[in-house]
Amino acid sequence: MDNHSSATEFCLVGFPGTQELRRVLFGIFFLFYSVTLLGNTVIIMIVCVDKRLQSPMYFFLGHLSLLETLTTSVIVPVMLWGLLLPGIQTISLNGCVAQLFLYLALGTTELALLAVMAVDRYVAVCNPLRYNIIMNNCTCIWVVIMSWAFGCLSKIWPVYATFQFTFCKSNLLNHFYCDRGQLLRVSCDETFFTEFVLFLMAVFIIIGSLIPVIISYTYITSTILKIPSISSQRKAFSTCASHFTFVVIVYGSCLFLYVKPRQTQAAEYNRVASLLVSVVTPFLNPFIFTLRNDKVKEALRDGVKHCCQFLKD
Repeated sequence: MDNHSSATEFCLVGFPGTQELRRVLFGIFFLFYSVTLLGNTVIIMIVCVDKRLQSPMYFFLGHLSLLETLTTSVIVPVMLWGLLLPGIQTISLNGCVAQLFLYLALGTTELALLAVMAVDRYVAVCNPLRYNIIMNNCTCIWVVIMSWAFGCLSKIWPVYATFQFTFCKSNLLNHFYCDRGQLLRVSCDETFFTEFVLFLMAVFIIIGSLIPVIISYTYITSTILKIPSISSQRKAFSTCASHFTFVVIVYGSCLFLYVKPRQTQAAEYNRVASLLVSVVTPFLNPFIFTLRNDKVKEALRDGVKHCCQFLKD
């Protein structure tokens, strides 16, 4: 490849190590992916069919599970296929563009939805008498539509700007998917200004969506601590515990992965953080939102009973 041509396909290094290690990793990630698909699909189904879960909180949870399913499906199948191949995996330029856009757009939509869920919990705890008026069906549908639209529209320019560079240093990406930092690393153009703009956009999106979460939980904590009954305090905290746990995991990974001036740094650390975002977090989502939620557990038990009765009949 000469210095004036750009790569038309990229080679993904994936995970270093022997073929035996790659097979072990394939087994682990395939298990995680299977559980993720099954768990999140079950959550989506019970939210849609169970009348006890027809509330804004579970409406948002269903969309969050859908986002987790789509996010992991953009990355993990390609990663699993790469672990099975004896050599280095290739991906076309168009495939790389599509994968990067979907991954970033879905991730941004998820951050917006987490902020919405935090505000929903704030209204439920701090303004319970007005909850059904504020969080009505129309409001819930519109904020979800706006979250999806914001996630998709906000990533058009970053992806466009990334692929305007000429990739002539190499077509080898030291990652298991088309990571933006690795793409900028193999560009022979000056990328500092674009990286700085992308950094500012990441700060705006991540910190901007984190602010309503922090404010909401500050008011929630203050309100709950004013409740005289300890048992009532625990019950109130339990309604927010799952969402707060998920928020800590997601924002911790995103802050480490994207809020840094130079996107081309630390490929090994980026690989670990990307695994947290695309594999571990979607895997944990069904457990976080079911193990601490009595209504979801009851809906699951009833669903299993109905399935068993149907099979017997």
